[in-house]
Amino acid sequence: MNLLVFDSGIGGLGVVREIRRLQPRAGIIYLADNGFFPYGDKPDDELLRHILAVLGQAIDRFRPDALVIACNTASTIALPALRAAFPQPVIGCVPPIKPAAAASLSRRIGVLATKATAARPYLQSLIDEHAAGCTVYSLGTPSLALLAERKFRGHAVDPAAAIAPLFAQPGAALIDAIALGCTHYSFLLPEFRDLYPAISWFDPALPVARRTLHVTGSLASAAATVNLACFTMTPDEPSVIDRELAAFGFAGHCIQAG
Repeated sequence: MNLLVFDSGIGGLGVVREIRRLQPRAGIIYLADNGFFPYGDKPDDELLRHILAVLGQAIDRFRPDALVIACNTASTIALPALRAAFPQPVIGCVPPIKPAAAASLSRRIGVLATKATAARPYLQSLIDEHAAGCTVYSLGTPSLALLAERKFRGHAVDPAAAIAPLFAQPGAALIDAIALGCTHYSFLLPEFRDLYPAISWFDPALPVARRTLHVTGSLASAAATVNLACFTMTPDEPSVIDRELAAFGFAGHCIQAG
């Protein structure tokens, strides 16, 4: 079985890591749309057209058995259109608000997301459904995904200034659980925990991998498994990227036009 895992950059590699742990025999084609990164500041209609086009090219090329949209922004925009356009199962990614709300003792939780995800009605619907008894503080910021990309390349990063506005909101000092609404932020969890050790942090990577296992567990494919990382343009510091990709089961990368 081959899975096509899609993200705007390196964020979805956290999902890849968990999929490999749960489904070690699955082949994974990882597609990072770095040519259009970041997604959070793009208009919805432009993003939707672009995501459909890029994934359509990848599906024609690789013929995967299922698609994993390991990107919150892409999921909130494109899941219905992707499911209508392609026959493969499509697994999306949502902020883990439900477990954060369940874990909170103060009944005050935070959501860190891109500006696009934070502004969409979809996020509010998740809050209404899963955190009705909580006060929810959200912060949409473009800088955390950029910091995650830098950290992946080996640079020291400090997200303190980027997340400080979350806690500057009235009453937010009582936040005791935070849902990460962008898969990029998984790579900043050590820094988040060092800054706020008393807070429980909820990463979307494992829930997405579990959902993938549930959806694809009965799929059978005659195709040979493929393990390949693709980018839509040559990434910055490509030799560093290749070295880091090895930890996720990929031997280098290729380019797919975006």
